[in-house]
Amino acid sequence: MSDLDARQTRSMPVPEGFEGQRVDQVVSRLLGLSRTVAADLVAAGDVTVDGEPCATKSERLSAGSWLEVLLPPPPEDVRNRTAEPVEGLDVVYDDDDIVVVMKPVGVAAHPSPGWTGPTVTGGLAAAGYRLSTHGPDERQGIVHRLDVGTSGLMVVAKSEIAYSELKRAFKERRVAKRYRAVAQGHPDPLSGTVDAPIGRHPRHDYKWAVVADGKPSVTHYDTIEVFPGASLMDLGLETGRTHQIRVHFSALGHPLAGDLTYGADPTLAQRLGLTRQWLHAYRLEFAHPSTGRAVTFTSEYPEDLETALARLRADQ
Repeated sequence: MSDLDARQTRSMPVPEGFEGQRVDQVVSRLLGLSRTVAADLVAAGDVTVDGEPCATKSERLSAGSWLEVLLPPPPEDVRNRTAEPVEGLDVVYDDDDIVVVMKPVGVAAHPSPGWTGPTVTGGLAAAGYRLSTHGPDERQGIVHRLDVGTSGLMVVAKSEIAYSELKRAFKERRVAKRYRAVAQGHPDPLSGTVDAPIGRHPRHDYKWAVVADGKPSVTHYDTIEVFPGASLMDLGLETGRTHQIRVHFSALGHPLAGDLTYGADPTLAQRLGLTRQWLHAYRLEFAHPSTGRAVTFTSEYPEDLETALARLRADQ
C-alpha cells in the first residue's frame, strides 16, 4: 500500500469559535496535530478552504468555511512491524474517528517489551485499519487498555481529534466502563465501594497490591447473582490502575475465580474450566469525539466465561 493510499481526508466546517484564527492553529486544534505538522500540511498543499489550497499557514479563517485536510500517513515501519491477524478480534463498530473492538483473552492492547503475542493494534493493522498517529509508535491509537488476560470492549482512535478527545475523556473520567466478574465467596456488603491505593507488590514485581503509598484506586461493585461459594458482580471503575479489580477483590478476601496469581482456588478454577480470571469488560459509554452524542456499546460473555457461569448455575 502506498503512503497516498494510507492517507485519510478529514472535512469539516470551521466552527464559530475559530473565527479569525490562523489555519495552522485551527488544523492543529481540530485534528489534534502538532503546529509543525499542521504547517507542513499547509505548505504541501494538503489543506484547502472552500476548495482552494491555503496560500500560507498564517491565512485567517472565517467561521462556516469548509476545511479539508489530507492527513499524513502513519509510519510505514510501524504498520508493517505490528500487522498480524488476530483470531477472535471482532469489530463492534467503525467510523471515520473510532473503531470499537471485542478484545479476546490472550491479546495485548499494543506491543510492549517482553510481549511477543498478538495485539489489538497489530490485528487492526492487518485488517486494513489506519489508526491515529498520535502517541508512541507502538501505542498509536490506543486511548485505554485491558489486561492480556481480560476480555472485553476497547475503543481505538482512528482520527487525530478522536485520540485527543478520548484521551481527555478517560483522564477526566467521562467514560463509563462496566465490567462483569465472578468473585469467590459472597462479599459483605453485597454492594459497596473499594477505595484502596494500589502500587507495586513489595515482593513480586509481576504483581500489584494494596499499599499505603500506592495511587488512589476506586472500584464500585454490586452483586447481581449468588451461587454456592461464588458471586457474579457488576463493577464500575473511577480509576484505571493495572489489575485494579483483581487486586481489590483479592484484598477483600474474594479473589476472582480462576485468578491464581491473586489467590484464587485452583480446584474451583479447574471445576469451572477456567484458565484465566473470570473478568469481562462488557459495556462502554462515552461522548463520540466528533459529534458529542452519547454512544453505548455492549458485549456478550466469551465462551469460556459463559461455560463457567453455566457450571456455577448448575450447582444451585
